[in-house]
Amino acid sequence: MKEKLQNIIKILKDRWNLETIGGIILILFIFSITGMTALYVRKFVFGWLGFSEQTPLWMEMLGWVLVVFPSYQILFLLYGFLLGQFEFVWNFEKKSLGRIKKLFVRGGKG
Repeated sequence: MKEKLQNIIKILKDRWNLETIGGIILILFIFSITGMTALYVRKFVFGWLGFSEQTPLWMEMLGWVLVVFPSYQILFLLYGFLLGQFEFVWNFEKKSLGRIKKLFVRGGKG
């Protein structure tokens, strides 16, 4: 178990270009608080819009795309900035959004 954990830590250090375990913990913390906060935003906005269990699935999915996805991106950048990891978060965002763009753009460099 200890070897597996050390291997995961090494992979994350290399992949994210980090020096310490503290850096990994901070990045994972940013991911987790961003996700939790985005869910609170979703709950608030969906409640404000009157979404309920009777809301059609297609409307909820549209709400996710229009509310949760952008709020997650903004919160991720905000928390990264506040916790001194803006460069990592910004580069991660650019890479992630570039991958998403490739799903929708054909034949381009993306």
